[in-house]
Amino acid sequence: MADPDRNLPASARKIAKARSEGQVPRSRDLAHFLAMGAAALLMSAAMPSVVGRLEHMMADGLSFDRAAALVPQAAAEHVRGLGLTGLLIVLSMGAMMMVTGVVASLGLGGWNFTTHALGFNFGRLNPITGIGRMFDKSHLVGTLKAMVLALAVGIAGTLYMKAHFADLGGVLSSELPAGLASIGTTLAGGFLVLVGVLAVAAMIDVPWQRKQFLDRLKMTKTEQKQEHKDAEGNVEVKQKIRQKMRELARRRMMQAVPKADIVVMNPTHYAVALKYDEQMTGAPRVVAKGTDRLALRIRDLASEAGVPVLQAPPLARALYTHVELDGEVPMQLFAAVAQVLAWVYQLRRTPDARLRTPEVSVPAELDPANGGPLKPRRRRPGAAAAAN
Repeated sequence: MADPDRNLPASARKIAKARSEGQVPRSRDLAHFLAMGAAALLMSAAMPSVVGRLEHMMADGLSFDRAAALVPQAAAEHVRGLGLTGLLIVLSMGAMMMVTGVVASLGLGGWNFTTHALGFNFGRLNPITGIGRMFDKSHLVGTLKAMVLALAVGIAGTLYMKAHFADLGGVLSSELPAGLASIGTTLAGGFLVLVGVLAVAAMIDVPWQRKQFLDRLKMTKTEQKQEHKDAEGNVEVKQKIRQKMRELARRRMMQAVPKADIVVMNPTHYAVALKYDEQMTGAPRVVAKGTDRLALRIRDLASEAGVPVLQAPPLARALYTHVELDGEVPMQLFAAVAQVLAWVYQLRRTPDARLRTPEVSVPAELDPANGGPLKPRRRRPGAAAAAN
């Protein structure tokens, strides 16, 4: 009996898993139709050759010389030759039927090789489970369908034989070549009738078997969620990984603070560390930035390393908002950044001198306090957004 909770269609992953376990839709009626159809085509193509061999074999069987009649060994050789000829005809036809049968069985589901079915399953030895499978809906429908198909084939064959009974009776009064040709034509017609019946059965059975296969693989909401979790990865594990990556990125960022040229602050809310490499042709870069407690941590690290800390609220806000970590300062802020870097270089040349703190200003549209938007500069490869 079907589980009412399994009302969700099977996912591609579950179908692939079932296929790897040897579960594929198969249609016996389609296999029978393809096998019989291919056999009919092969027989029609090979019939002239087969009829010729049969005529030759019958002619040899009905003619013998005096030595074959009087010498036992000669008679045995003659019978052996006839037997080998008949066996060759039967084996050739049987080999063609075997090949067509194997190919026809792959008509629905295709080739699927797996060793999963070779494993021993104790559940298959449980008689209670076996009895339950006997009364399963799919098995009952399959049994009923097989009975209807057998009845249809029997009726079609009976009607065909009844209609051609006179033709078969006339074979006895015909010459051998004409009789064999008549029998071949009658058998070919009967084959076509059977193939037509099997074609109708296959047209019904193929969609039914496909539907049954997909119904067996239907999923519950719990299974779908679990599969999605397995495919996407555990959410908690991914969160921990992201958290770890943020911690590593922040640690690398904090390690860059002592190597910075200056830290620009907005007393306690923003802190941005700038680095300018004269050997590089690019603009100054933001090597660290943070807000609130992280900003205070950047300030303390800079003070411990002897990096100048400048209180420039508008510039700190603009740099934090508009420049990505490890990104270059935009052209609109070049003047302000050049002003603070000049102050740093003067401080390095005369460390004991009392230099006047520069009053840095930025364009009003760049200060977040004024709500001015500016697209951030493109982040360099490898830069980590650790300030979030």
